[in-house]
Amino acid sequence: MSRLGTAVVYGIVTIFILAAFISFFLSLILKWTDIQESSLTWVIFAGSLLSMFIGGVVAGGKGKERGWLTGGITSLLFTVIVFLFQFLGLEKSFTLEQWIYHLIFFVAAALGGIVGVNLKASRG
Repeated sequence: MSRLGTAVVYGIVTIFILAAFISFFLSLILKWTDIQESSLTWVIFAGSLLSMFIGGVVAGGKGKERGWLTGGITSLLFTVIVFLFQFLGLEKSFTLEQWIYHLIFFVAAALGGIVGVNLKASRG
């Protein structure tokens, strides 16, 4: 597998692991407090954005060049996986709101890729 492909796989795995941890943590909050899910909408979005950014950083660090492209491809692959799961598993397509979210995720992952390449380059 090429360096770009390996970097994207590392980024995707990182995104899904972080998303699982964040989901678990938030589910504990919902279970053991009186907080309603509707009041956590922005927290969930921020956690998703952070996961995408960190996934982009990991992908950019592994790819070592063209961080914006590596992070962007990582985000696009994430979007394809989520879309296929939703479309094939739940028989629903993306709404306009979801497309906007995934566009923002693309930007976050691309910026993360840029940061990841520069972090990796500065360490030597």
